[in-house]
Amino acid sequence: MPASPSRANPANPQKSPKNPLKKTTMLRQFDVNRLVTVFGGSGFVGRHLVRALCKRGYRIRVAVRRPDLAGFLQPLGRVGQIHAVQANLRHAGSVEAALRDADAAINLVGIMLETGKQRFSAVQGEGAGTVAKAAAALNIPLVHMSALGANADSASAYARAKAEGERLVLEAKPDAVIFRPSIIFGPDDSFFNRFAGMARLSPVLPLIGGGETRFQPVFVGDVAAAMADAVDGKATGGTVYELGGPEVRNFKELMQEMLQVIGRKRLLLPIPFPVAKTMGAIAGILPNAPLTSDQVELLKSDTVVSEAATRESRTFAHFGIKPQLMEALLPSYLWRYRRAGQYSRCAVL
Repeated sequence: MPASPSRANPANPQKSPKNPLKKTTMLRQFDVNRLVTVFGGSGFVGRHLVRALCKRGYRIRVAVRRPDLAGFLQPLGRVGQIHAVQANLRHAGSVEAALRDADAAINLVGIMLETGKQRFSAVQGEGAGTVAKAAAALNIPLVHMSALGANADSASAYARAKAEGERLVLEAKPDAVIFRPSIIFGPDDSFFNRFAGMARLSPVLPLIGGGETRFQPVFVGDVAAAMADAVDGKATGGTVYELGGPEVRNFKELMQEMLQVIGRKRLLLPIPFPVAKTMGAIAGILPNAPLTSDQVELLKSDTVVSEAATRESRTFAHFGIKPQLMEALLPSYLWRYRRAGQYSRCAVL
């Protein structure tokens, strides 16, 4: 906003006077009165997305099953900017209540293990459809997070449920924006942290299927930025975006990179898929199972950005985001798995 002549500083014409409206003008770039409901906002991706939305001036309603456990999100925004409410995707009434008076909706809810009534089909399939129907009824823009590898014909129940969720979302709300990220890494991720923890205790790490499955690890902050851009209106409705990092690595290479970062030398033992599936069936009955037979099926397919998505600019390129390198970020949070933590040298032990 150019300075008004009446506000010029005659004592020092070379310097522009301070504009007391500058802060307000900056906030108006993003409508501070807009309310965004984030289902699953207390999860791994959720907390990063909530932070990104707060920085853009949105008010956030975090819809979770246990709002009493979401208090840690409050420091991510200004006083009163974040509010947690109870919602369960298996109960349509709670979903509708969570969307009341909202200006946009984001669904991040997903599970890796089935427990009790929390089944893949109920949460990632029917639950996704429930959110889409409620958003459509209220005419609210919807952003939905799926996953690379979603496939209606997959032998994995997880992959089939993700594909079913996409179908139900687009059926109920054709202008919804869907994101399919590859394996997501960052502080508190469930991939590198899990295997780094195993490496701290075990001399052997398993390579399911020989470790040949390919991934395109993507930083959680980049995923959050793309989804926040979609809320800003920078995405094309009815489009499925595929998000992957700058490099494609197979499972073995990811384990080697992780071991290098934490400074430990471990035997990488190839496990054939049939043997791994038997191991998963046995381990799957344990609480917080480290491996299930369904996860073994999931590992039979690569999770990388397709050529079609790249050609059609249905990737980070659409948002002008340059994804960050895995090697630059893993040391920032995996150091705690080194023998002496942050004081360890980088030499492999």
